Amino acid sequence: MKFLCVGAGFSCAVIARELAQSGHKVTVIDQRSHTAGNCHTERDKETNVMVHIYGPHIFHTNNETVWNYLQKFGEFMPYTNRVKAVSGGQVYSLPVNLHTINQFYGKTFSPKEAKAWITEQSDQSITEPQTFEEQAMKFVGKDLYQAFFKGYTAKQWGVSPTKLPASILKRLPVRFNYDDNYFAHKYQGMPKNGYTEIVDNILNHENITVQLNTPFDETMLSEYDHVFWSAPLDAWFKHQFGKLGYRTLDFEAFTDEGDFQGNAVINYCDEAVPYTRITEHKYFASWEQHEKTVCYKEFSRSCEDGDIPYYPIRLAEDQALLSQYENLANQAKGVSFVGRLGTYRYLDMDVTIAEALKTAQGVLDDLANNQAIQPFYFA
Repeated sequence: MKFLCVGAGFSCAVIARELAQSGHKVTVIDQRSHTAGNCHTERDKETNVMVHIYGPHIFHTNNETVWNYLQKFGEFMPYTNRVKAVSGGQVYSLPVNLHTINQFYGKTFSPKEAKAWITEQSDQSITEPQTFEEQAMKFVGKDLYQAFFKGYTAKQWGVSPTKLPASILKRLPVRFNYDDNYFAHKYQGMPKNGYTEIVDNILNHENITVQLNTPFDETMLSEYDHVFWSAPLDAWFKHQFGKLGYRTLDFEAFTDEGDFQGNAVINYCDEAVPYTRITEHKYFASWEQHEKTVCYKEFSRSCEDGDIPYYPIRLAEDQALLSQYENLANQAKGVSFVGRLGTYRYLDMDVTIAEALKTAQGVLDDLANNQAIQPFYFA
């Protein structure tokens, strides 16, 4: 069959590779001038630092299948994400751990003492947290919530934490030991030569044609048997019910001599500071040596026309709109929706790759059984 993949990020790259290896012809298009989507990396001309152009992407997973799959297309180096946070004029360690608690309260708690203290601070009257704020108050109490979560979250999402679902905070653990590894996954690392090389290697197959600087046009549909759509879900339907809400990011890049902040990621938790964090990109490749450094100040805002969407908001009004688009999508013929934008869900890289592998296998199985290709392949 002849397939068209719209978008040259991980979702479509993996699907294209799996289908190509089974003998199908796949064309991958992207309106941008590069592959790898928002994971795109390239060398900064002034400093030679490998820069994550659309903000840092740190690979972490417990999925051994995904980890082994990526190893076939590029070398990964060990990397541990140790985030710092500035709050009220002090520098702390994130995620909230025993060191953070002791420093914040001026204590020398043992793990058991810290756990008892946090239980005392937390709002135990909240049995079923519905909002981000309620979840935080139940987890860590008012002081830590206001110091590390309230302002940062308001900047990141553009709305009060009282309007965000509690599920968002489940990604942020509290630890009663001195472990400051931001992630708790078995496999963690950074690609030695950047993500773009890996995506290019995945796309490097005789049955795959890549066309960059190529926006999707409906006239293309007559040339292909099926489309995989990793662009925004509502865009496929020409926003007929209205636009789903996405957040976008603006980056203020700057260079410096030597070392700027001494760490890859420093969050700025106070709402009065307009940016959410500063990232120093040479620290994402600690095995390299550079005399200069490149940093990004990161600002989050609502996605407007012409902006690059980064992640879905999924507030109540978006959920209602989403259900209308999902109903349309489930009836659509000749298209499958994939990835963070195509399915309007917040997905980490490992989940994106796992779902792409599952989608490709589902398509191959359906074709083998003379079944129609489905619009969605995630559970």
